[in-house]
Amino acid sequence: MEEILERIASEIYEKSYVVVDDLVDEIFRKALLDEQTDLLESGKFRKAAIGTGENKQVRPEIRSDEVLWLEQDNLSPLQSAYFDLVDQIRLTLNRRCFLGLKSFEAHFARYPIGSFYKRHLDQFQQVPYRIVTVIIYLNDSWTEEDEGALRMYIPNEDGTESIQDFLPLPGRMVVFLSAEVPHEVLPTRKERNSITGWLRNID
Repeated sequence: MEEILERIASEIYEKSYVVVDDLVDEIFRKALLDEQTDLLESGKFRKAAIGTGENKQVRPEIRSDEVLWLEQDNLSPLQSAYFDLVDQIRLTLNRRCFLGLKSFEAHFARYPIGSFYKRHLDQFQQVPYRIVTVIIYLNDSWTEEDEGALRMYIPNEDGTESIQDFLPLPGRMVVFLSAEVPHEVLPTRKERNSITGWLRNID
């Protein structure tokens, strides 16, 4: 685990993002997926919105996923275990990259067949406290034919961008700097499940 945590910090420092495929075991991933499925079937999810406060609105032409926010003071044992795992990442990033990360917020995310999220940044004027994005994919399986990749636009030193596509493979974690990496979720041909969250510099 320590080696993986150090790799996360090193690659965040060097290139602003990292993809890790071996951080959680299959039993834990499947348990989180089962919990998400139970919550979905009990009607807990809502259509995702963009913006905050008075500017918050559902815009299906921009994003068409469904979410359930996780409540810090009411986490299930599985959710709490995941938050503890992310906290190890937080502590390592603070030690290695001096990011001053203090807390974590997250939601379950479900992308039904045909859904997407157009290009955006996770840190914007209304949420300047989002510093690091952390996503873990919970799907049982995924192939290129299922599409639904996370497309990241990586800034180059010459002002251009490099495009990197990452499939939502089971248990894959993607970590990146929220203010530096524009990204989108390409239209998916299969239901796509994850926990998406942000390490923040506020309590």
